[in-house]
Amino acid sequence: MKCLITGGAGFIGSHLSEELLNRGDVVYIIDDLSTGSIKNVEHLKNNPRFHSVVDTIFNQELLEDLIEKVDVIYHLAAAVGVKLIVESPVRTIETNIKGTEIVLNLANKHNKKVMIASTSEVYGKSTKVPFNEEDDMVIGQPKRGRWSYACSKAIDEFLAMAYYHEKGLPVTIFRFFNTVGPRQTGRYGMVIPSFIAQALSNKPITVYGSGEQSRSFTWIGDVVRGLIDITNHPKSNGELYNLGHGKEISILKLAELIKEMTKSKSKIVKIPYEKAYESGFEDMMQRVPDISKAHKLINYSPTLDIKDILQNIIEHFRSESYL
Repeated sequence: MKCLITGGAGFIGSHLSEELLNRGDVVYIIDDLSTGSIKNVEHLKNNPRFHSVVDTIFNQELLEDLIEKVDVIYHLAAAVGVKLIVESPVRTIETNIKGTEIVLNLANKHNKKVMIASTSEVYGKSTKVPFNEEDDMVIGQPKRGRWSYACSKAIDEFLAMAYYHEKGLPVTIFRFFNTVGPRQTGRYGMVIPSFIAQALSNKPITVYGSGEQSRSFTWIGDVVRGLIDITNHPKSNGELYNLGHGKEISILKLAELIKEMTKSKSKIVKIPYEKAYESGFEDMMQRVPDISKAHKLINYSPTLDIKDILQNIIEHFRSESYL
């Protein structure tokens, strides 16, 4: 199979490229490197089935040329990370909505299957845990820039489903829940790489808010395998799936665990949200997926729990000399 990955030099995109190549597929990626890095795919460049283009998906002529070459499109290109989203809401909305509109329009023109990357953020302020794909969205008010990402990705989902129902375009949506692993950067607020980098350098481990908020973290290998297996399933069109881990951990306990595993001398310091992001910043206390739908379809089950995940990432940091 021939595959195109938008945002292919990003964290998830690079691992997806690797797994597809391992399965014998041909992979094309396009990335403007605004949040991705060419270093993430450097090890793939000698593979004759791997092709990379550094450009934006807003270059429609180039994007259409790539789409014509492939069988399936993995649309991962998006503004990512809480820090970037709060600081650049215009960029977030334009990148996510306009970019997805372009991809869907061109995919429909050439009748190519599209896999849309979405996020657990679309569940918004809902307190119905674990989050199920059939649950309603409860998005915060527009004065809070923090919700611009959730809203833009929700629009992406509605647009994708409109193309499926009105035009018959084969589309599947994936909602990712805190996917983690090597190559993920803490630059845009991703908590695990940030904590590990702080711990390994014996700097304060900065916990935002009370630390009582909990998250589920999923190993990147489990996510990309689930993503590909669902893509290849004949009953996946017109559906959306949570991809994550059913177990959660509080952010404070996560910081304590990382400190213990790295044998760090760091102090754990709590920072109020308004100092970290913006006044009135709203966070979700829990973000845990119901993964029964993906499990029923492809027997999706995460293979690594949090300690194994952290051990792998800590070893990666040390091997790459991040200190």
